[in-house]
Amino acid sequence: MTSMKESTHPLIKHKITLLRDKETEPKKFRELVREVSALLAYEATEDLQVSSKTVFSPMGEADGSELKETIGLVPILRAGLGMVEGIWELMPEAQVWHIGLYRDEETLQPVQYYNKLPNETTVGVCLVLDPMLATGGSAAATIDILKKWGVKKIKYLGILGAPEGIKHLQEKHPDVPIYLAAVDERLNEIGYIVPGLGDAGDRQFGTG
Repeated sequence: MTSMKESTHPLIKHKITLLRDKETEPKKFRELVREVSALLAYEATEDLQVSSKTVFSPMGEADGSELKETIGLVPILRAGLGMVEGIWELMPEAQVWHIGLYRDEETLQPVQYYNKLPNETTVGVCLVLDPMLATGGSAAATIDILKKWGVKKIKYLGILGAPEGIKHLQEKHPDVPIYLAAVDERLNEIGYIVPGLGDAGDRQFGTG
């Protein structure tokens, strides 16, 4: 079974509380999503491979390291878009590929509507970005697409997760580690995380 890590970082706990607050305006909400995503990425990338590199500081030669693997950021549209910028600031050379999925409100199953991946994979490691791991359907479907594309190493990064979604993703992709800022109680009858934070897309883009 794949690993699942719920962050215990005090900064993340503080920012998650602000995200949950229904009084938090879209601008502040977007900032918090960006900040939490960057903190999650820091935790999720500790095992990235590096190669040796020598540089010259103002005081002389120094042995250092540089990332060896090509990183891909894959936000699940549309809510995942808000997670990209914070991580991109840490890894500005990462490639960004978009996959569009929406959840059918009757069946709760993912429906793909956008995919512009090239025929051959261009990355060695993919970070799948989606704020809410609710039913897990969209995350599992996205990872299916990436595996077919040829990506060998995939990680899922989310802000909140429900036990049902975590279980589903672990069953479908036991090799993909899951990194979450917080794990909530459950899903309600319409597939929303409780207590959650509402619709992450609507709250980011002011459409709710």
